[in-house]
This record gives sequence, C-alpha cells and structure tokens, in this order.
Amino acid sequence: MNEVKIVNKENLLIDVEEKSFLLIMDIYQSALMQIYKNLICLQEEKPELIYHVTKRIKTPESIIKKMKKKNYELNYINLIENIEDIAGIRIVCPVKEDIKTVVRHIRRMNSINVLKEKDYISKPKKSGYSAYHLIVETPINFENKQLVVKVEIQIRTMAMDFWATNEHDIRYKTKEKVSVIDSKRLSLYAKIINQLDDGIMRIRRRQKLRTMISSS
Repeated sequence: MNEVKIVNKENLLIDVEEKSFLLIMDIYQSALMQIYKNLICLQEEKPELIYHVTKRIKTPESIIKKMKKKNYELNYINLIENIEDIAGIRIVCPVKEDIKTVVRHIRRMNSINVLKEKDYISKPKKSGYSAYHLIVETPINFENKQLVVKVEIQIRTMAMDFWATNEHDIRYKTKEKVSVIDSKRLSLYAKIINQLDDGIMRIRRRQKLRTMISSS
C-alpha cells in the first residue's frame, strides 16, 4: 500500500483493537475478494483445471506471531511491507500440470501483477511441503485514490493439499511437539504422495491421448 497513507504514523505500534488496524484489514479483505472473484470466474470457465478455491484473512494473533518470529518491530510499516500473506487464496488443482496452466492464466489477468513466485514443487521444502506460491498485487480504490495491495496465492494438487492440511494440523494445532521419527515419516509420506501425483498425471495423459486417437 504505497499510494496513500492509512495511518498518520506508519511507525506507530500496532494495536489490533485500534481503528487503523481494522481499516487495514478491511482493505486487505477488499483486495482478497477482488482476486477471489477473478479466480472463481476462471474456475467457471475452466472447471477441469481447478477443483476448488478458498480464501482467508490472517487472524490478528497470527499476524503478530509471525512478526515476532521474524523479529520485526510491531509497527504498521513492517506489517504492510513485510507480511505478504495477510490476505491468502488457495487453489486446488487435480494434477501438477494443471498448476502450470493456472499460473499462466493468473499472469495474464489485467488486474493482477505478479511480484514473486516460489516453486516448491520442483524444490519441496525440507519438511516435504510442495506447492506453487505467488505473491501478487492488485489495485483497489480507497478514499477516491488507488491503493496497491499484496495477496498470496498458493496452488496445490489435491494430493499436496491433503498432505499439507494434515501436516499443518499435526504440527501447529496440537500442544506437543512432533517427534523426530514422525517428522521423518511425514517427509517420507510427502515423497510417496508426490509419486502418486506423478503416476496419476501420467495415467490421465495416456487416457487423453487414447481418447483423441479413438475420436479421430
């Protein structure tokens, strides 16, 4: 958000109950909905590419926790400039090759500017996590001026989403730390799921080819 001041002093410490914080969250919500609607339109046009699309705004508690973890001073300028996943969208596709196609469609959208791309499919995280991440920005109107707001888009296959959702719940929604053995098991299962993803994709390709040949 670099074209209009939301708070009088960007270095002001964050108060999640304050009007300025709530206003900023509303702005992120507007940007989120704008991109979400575009992606729903894409899903309706290309239902074979996208299984479902979900959206969320990070909770105030999660925002503050992330800022502390990254050792950012808890002020508004750090919030806006450095926390890029306040508004988040998740796209789930049937197979890996659909992800590349969806990314190409997003790059071509007039209202979206892609700032960063992270390919955790070619190079999964150490934990085993796989997905394709985009940090994008979109312009919205605010007090008769234009703001450019960041939104994170995560794109996964159905298999990746199954693993990632369960891994997140296991690691972050239980009180006890995950054991070393179970961490290794999770990483192993991620590799197995990746193999399943690739296997299903190859079968789909062969079936499409057979269909094309039989109908020609």
